[in-house]
Amino acid sequence: TSYSTRTMTLDETIATLKVLRITNAALFRNHCNWETATVDECRAVGEKLKADGLALTGSGVINLANNEATARKAFENVRAAGMATMVCKPEVAALPLVEKLAKEYDQKLAIHNHGPEDKVYPTPAVIWDAIKSLDSRIGLCVDVGHSARGGQEPVEAIRKYAARVYDIHMKDSTAVRGAMKDVPVEVGAGRLDIRGVLRALLDIKYKGVVTFEYEKVAANPVTGLAESVGFVRGMLAALA
Repeated sequence: TSYSTRTMTLDETIATLKVLRITNAALFRNHCNWETATVDECRAVGEKLKADGLALTGSGVINLANNEATARKAFENVRAAGMATMVCKPEVAALPLVEKLAKEYDQKLAIHNHGPEDKVYPTPAVIWDAIKSLDSRIGLCVDVGHSARGGQEPVEAIRKYAARVYDIHMKDSTAVRGAMKDVPVEVGAGRLDIRGVLRALLDIKYKGVVTFEYEKVAANPVTGLAESVGFVRGMLAALA
């Protein structure tokens, strides 16, 4: 997710992804504001990524209020860009509206959990309870770090809600359960069970995207991001 490269331009972000041999991108609002940009602007960004050999698989967290005009604008924008999965945070009151628009646009959504500081969606369990009766296009983006801080182990969440896990935010942290503030580190250097997360994704035959969200160093993220990507690739090779 280009939240990792939020201090960089879109061109610099694309260059970084190529160096890291990453072919999927989830764009943060700094690189395309899905809530306020025009359809033409979003379409141009999608075409730019495609021309550079990148798939637009997701977004930064898009806020969806219980307002049809603003919610519809976000849906129009992500469709114009060709986004596979809208990573979002709908107001609870907006869920019926969001379900209607997800069906109308045939758009897959992944609701993102934060930690205990998030009074709406602190854990994947809370999201699941809110969406389990809704259309199957609406699923979860399991943020493994925030989930652990919120009190639900990400391995458990991935296995329990496998049918609706549509995105994973991969990271690591030294923060303890219940901490109101994350302490991000390179993947493999923290407290999270990264091996267990990857094993769970393999076991459920996960077909979605694992999106690196590196937050430790905003000004110069490339080294830590590269370390994180390399750790996960090495762990996957070991598991295979």
